[in-house]
Formats: sequence, C-alpha cells, structure tokens
Amino acid sequence: MHGMRVNMQLTSRAAHYIIGAVIVFLQMLCICQSYAATPSLEEIIRKTEHTAYYLGKDGSAHVKMIITDSQGRERKRRFTILRLDEQANGQDYAGPAGDQKYYLYISYPSDLKNTVLLVWKHPASDDDRWLYLPALDLAKRIVASDKRTSFLGSDFLYEDISGRDVTADTHQLIETTNDYYVLKSVPREPDTVEFSEYTMWIHRQTFLPVKVEYLDKQGKKYRVYEALAVETIQGYPTVTRSRMQDLALRQESIMEFTRIKYDREIPEDIFTERYLRNPPRELLR
Repeated sequence: MHGMRVNMQLTSRAAHYIIGAVIVFLQMLCICQSYAATPSLEEIIRKTEHTAYYLGKDGSAHVKMIITDSQGRERKRRFTILRLDEQANGQDYAGPAGDQKYYLYISYPSDLKNTVLLVWKHPASDDDRWLYLPALDLAKRIVASDKRTSFLGSDFLYEDISGRDVTADTHQLIETTNDYYVLKSVPREPDTVEFSEYTMWIHRQTFLPVKVEYLDKQGKKYRVYEALAVETIQGYPTVTRSRMQDLALRQESIMEFTRIKYDREIPEDIFTERYLRNPPRELLR
C-alpha cells in the first residue's frame, strides 16, 4: 500500500508538471502566432489608407455637417459627395495610392445651395479643383496648392476629406494593444504644415483610423479626430459619424453620413466641368 501511495504521488506530480508544460507551450505558441500575425509597418499604413479612402471602385454618400463654435452656436451644411477611383490598388494594397475624383454638391444652406466643388486628387502633387458658384453662374478653376485649409468653413481640412499622402510623413509603430496599432507620424517637410506630429489609433480588425491627435509646433495637442460610429456597408467597414475638434478655438465639427453606396459604376464623365452647371440628379438622390 505504501508503494502504491508513493507511485500515485509520483504520477500526480508528473501529471502536474506535464499540464504545466503544456500550458506554457500553448502560451508561447499564442505569443509566436501573435507576432507572426502582426503586419509590417508599411502594410499597416497601406491597409489603413485603403480602408479610409479607397473602399470599392467608387462610392457616394449624403453628408450632414454641424459646426459648433465656442459659444455653442451651430452652423449646418448638407451635401452629397461622389467618388471615383482611377487607379485602385485592389486587395493587395501594393504600391502607392492612385488618383481619385470627387464631385461635391451642396444642398444647404440656401446661400450655398447648388454650389459644386470638383476635385481631381493627386496624392503626390497638388490637386486640380473647380468651383461652380450658382449666384454668379460662374465655373472656375481654383488654386489647390494648400490642402490644409478649412473644408466648407468647418474644423475639417480638405486634406482630412481626401486623405494625406502617406509618403509626406515618416511613420513609427509605437504601440500595439489588443484593439489598436498606434502610429506616430512626423512631416518630412515641417515648414509646409502647421502641425509637428500626429498620433493615430488604427483598429486592428478593420484598419480604420478611429482616433488621430495632432500636436502643434510647441508640442501641444490642438486637433483631435474621432470616428464616433462605424457600420459594415456592402461588406466594407465604414465610418458613419465622425468629429473633428479644434482644442485651441474650443469648437468642433461633426459629420454624419447616410445613404452610403459603393461600386455604383459612376460614369467618369460626371467628374468634368460640364457637370458643374448640370448636376447628375439621379446619382445625387
């Protein structure tokens, strides 16, 4: 009996060691798989750019914008935006982002109604822009050398809407959490922009940037972007409500997106000057 007791103790102890070893092995395996699954910095950047600005071959949305100043006063904008990708990268995210075309039709307020902005986006150079002013019945080409100006008088900048060229900054992966890749980016030509750096939180599953914080030249946080709502539309993770805060001016702008559609087969000739005066009503509904 004594011998059996000793053998049972040894067997129990051995089983304990074996179970412990298996647990450690599984933990190490999970860690190794986690590291193996982590994409490269370049892949994170390209996937994020694609998800933020290049979903589908084309797209459209109705947008309501609310601009709230430091006194709590509100200004509202309503517009419809059409987008066409000229050189989409597909799902491999290889190479630089391609050119895009945007058609923006303003329906509210009344003093801006029927105003049209046409943009041919070139990520690595200045955009081509045209503006139609219905009050003057004037269609003209406008200077687009400064992408970091206010978009329709809001706290969003033109570059926030169409996207910043990823090669304009140096990027560093500073943290990986359970939910986010956290990147810090610094402009290669600091004299051309008003910020010194920005930090971006990228959702690991969708590769959507859900928060961006900008620091000014003194290293103080002054602008904050947040994705407030995300939905899956036609299989694409899509921001349906976003906010930009100007902490220095103590004001914010919120954009709400509805009637979002992808892969509509939007004709390319819509994005030409002749449609500035003749909006494509069927596509803007």
